[in-house]
Amino acid sequence: MANAEDIRPFENAPVQGGMVPTQALTHATHIGESDVPFVGVGDGSSIQLLQVDLSLGLWIVRTKFAPGYAVDTHYHTGQVFAVTLDGSWYYKEYPEYVNRKGSYLFEPAHSVHTLLVPEDDPIGADVWFAIYGANINIDPQGNVTSVVDAQSILAAYRALCEAEGLSHDKVIVNGAP
Repeated sequence: MANAEDIRPFENAPVQGGMVPTQALTHATHIGESDVPFVGVGDGSSIQLLQVDLSLGLWIVRTKFAPGYAVDTHYHTGQVFAVTLDGSWYYKEYPEYVNRKGSYLFEPAHSVHTLLVPEDDPIGADVWFAIYGANINIDPQGNVTSVVDAQSILAAYRALCEAEGLSHDKVIVNGAP
């Protein structure tokens, strides 16, 4: 805990209105649901890329999965945060934990799993993910089949949008391109 002597050097610092600026130095960025398009990935799912931070290796994506959809088994190099907006899904490795509308899921770095959407779910699943690092897709023997990270998802999303004549201009991109 700071004592009076520790804070005295700041007593005469030129601060307007206190220690916290009363005028914003930056501003928030808003994206409406229809400002960034959902695009089909070609495998029965569609994505809406909301933000990438290439410096942090962070990608924030909303994904819609059809009933019965299965994501390749994959390894996460970083943490993942997920909020289920609608429908349901679970991991093949943990079938007792079903994510439903309103569920929040934290995945620590180095987790390995296979995302599945129940075939009997009438709407599939709609999930918001914030992903640090890469998804390393693997086959049953543990061999790498593909890698998806902030840089590659941005390039793929832009290409998918352009192929459909859709704008990707509202995606928030930090850290470079």
